[in-house]
Amino acid sequence: MSEAEKPGVFRFAAVTLFPEMFAAITDAGISRKALEAGLWSLTCWNPRDFAGNPARSVDDRPYGGGPGMVMQAEPLMHAVEASKSSLADAGAATSRVIYLSPQGKVLNHAKVMALAKAMSAGQGLVLLCGRYEGVDERLIERAVDEEISLGDFVLSGGELAAMALMDALIRQIPGALGDMASAAEDSFVAGLLDCPHYTRPEIFQGCGTPEVLLSGDHARIRRWRLLMSLTRTRERRPDLLRNRALSAEETQLLAEIQAEISKEQCGEH
Repeated sequence: MSEAEKPGVFRFAAVTLFPEMFAAITDAGISRKALEAGLWSLTCWNPRDFAGNPARSVDDRPYGGGPGMVMQAEPLMHAVEASKSSLADAGAATSRVIYLSPQGKVLNHAKVMALAKAMSAGQGLVLLCGRYEGVDERLIERAVDEEISLGDFVLSGGELAAMALMDALIRQIPGALGDMASAAEDSFVAGLLDCPHYTRPEIFQGCGTPEVLLSGDHARIRRWRLLMSLTRTRERRPDLLRNRALSAEETQLLAEIQAEISKEQCGEH
């Protein structure tokens, strides 16, 4: 079976000044194994290869003045077009261009799953990695479908953000993980943070493992893990609870958590 005929292959293209950085995701870990298994592919396109000058420069000073340099629209446009063409040749039915930018919408699990569903159906993903002060706005207007951010901070370039997005997507490919339950039980999958985990030894530096996890009672273990997930989410990311429809069991457990907190507070006074 040829690469183009394989069902469900996640096809990525990166427009980047530093293609060598992507060795971090192609050469190590789960993503390397999935790549070797033919579950995903990556081609990198350097805008310098499309520069129309001997120095292969792809940036210039911003109009209106100010510090730093701006990536030029023309070489980026050629690189994006070449990447989309290569994805089509590899079998992608369509392509979506994402610009990794601190001005984009913050990436979350729902977005990862939406992109994974589209890629499973044959959509290729072009990841535009900016540098310097950013890219010419006209390129964004004409070639970019969506801007995505990792959070409210700035990186030196889009490559790390692109690899983070790729890693999150590759985890969703059937066969990429040894056990797909690992992905199903990650934080955010159910809209909650993950519960704490323990492994051997049973006692570490005087600290033991919760008894319920050693009980073999799967119903108790499941309830304890849900309780811990709710507790952590309430403490660390209460915004997730505000935006989530709670089940009857979760509502009851949250009430128990609040009652225990109130009891402790009353004991302090």
